[in-house]
Amino acid sequence: MEKLIEIGQIVNTHGLRGDLKVMPWCDDPEIFHELEYILIDNKEFEIEKSSLHKNAVLLKLEGIDSINDAEKYRNKVLFVPRDELGELPEGTYYICDLLGCEVETDRGKRLGKICDIIKTGSNDVYVVEDESKKQTLIPVIDEVINSVDIEGKKIVITPLKGLIDDED
Repeated sequence: MEKLIEIGQIVNTHGLRGDLKVMPWCDDPEIFHELEYILIDNKEFEIEKSSLHKNAVLLKLEGIDSINDAEKYRNKVLFVPRDELGELPEGTYYICDLLGCEVETDRGKRLGKICDIIKTGSNDVYVVEDESKKQTLIPVIDEVINSVDIEGKKIVITPLKGLIDDED
């Protein structure tokens, strides 16, 4: 498992004092309030202040004190060490851990690997791609997901009727 987790991307500057507008890549953007620092290009930046603004997070980082300083970091990805985030609630996983997981049915039919995850609001959807690049969308709901083995990179599902072409 990766030691660093991508937690968001700087999408713009905010104001003249070096604040950064960040698009969070996590379920709970309030996690930024609990972090002491983030990493940009493997350089550590202490978080002086964070606040939520619409669907974004505004960050003031130590050493970035003007709009000119902030402009240099536009489009950069923010990382945080995995151990800074604490334990996830049971049944929740980091996207980076799910990507690449092998997905198969409870009957042993291999569907492919997770190549993307779509956030729909009500539930996530795994985008599973086979060797021929054919994609299958798997809703992440209790009725479908049987087991998730992050260590073994394997997910077993019970497909809903009509989800997979040749299943009955």
